Amino acid sequence: MQYKAVIFDMDGLLIDSEPLWQEAGKEPLLEFGVELTDEQYHSSTGLRTEEWIEHWFHFFGLSMEYAPAATDTILEKAIAKIEDRGTIFPGVASAFAFFSTRNFKMGIATSSPLSLVEVVLKKLNTGITFDAIASAEKLPYGKPHPQVYLDCAAALNINPSNCIAFEDSFNGMIAAKAAKMKCVVVPAVADYDHAKWGAADLKINSLAAFQQQHLLAL
Repeated sequence: MQYKAVIFDMDGLLIDSEPLWQEAGKEPLLEFGVELTDEQYHSSTGLRTEEWIEHWFHFFGLSMEYAPAATDTILEKAIAKIEDRGTIFPGVASAFAFFSTRNFKMGIATSSPLSLVEVVLKKLNTGITFDAIASAEKLPYGKPHPQVYLDCAAALNINPSNCIAFEDSFNGMIAAKAAKMKCVVVPAVADYDHAKWGAADLKINSLAAFQQQHLLAL
């Protein structure tokens, strides 16, 4: 297979933002007397904030009347926290260089709003220019629906089957596979050995670990 493009998820893959999203998500729920366990939170990573709130409001029997305000609060808090404290993962620059030197087109496919993408791009500061950025923010469905990946591939003018996707979440992995892309997962340390990653084409512990032999084996 001749791969021509690489598409990266953003939160939890390029930037260590998941703990900050977790903080921002838990705070509004505490106002309703609900405290998520870490396991509950990680089961819903990769969802858009609106869908995340809808999922947990239904789960805990909370009135959907308050969901829009909670969604807005989470987004505002998360963007502020990530801008202030978000750090880029080790290995991001080397992964970008790996694909750039091989003339891959490069894209981002994220569930997060474009306002957060702008914050993260400033933090990346790698000198890499992405050929396409796709957000599921305003799509009818977010991940695990494949649309955001299909949109990114279309913007890159590359067939999805010629794309490699990098993900850190289960919902993101399902979205990439549903888009008919090869998917490399980089799970969080605590989640690395979970059987759910079996659908991935490759599992690595860091973006820096991806090498030529992995590319040839996909």
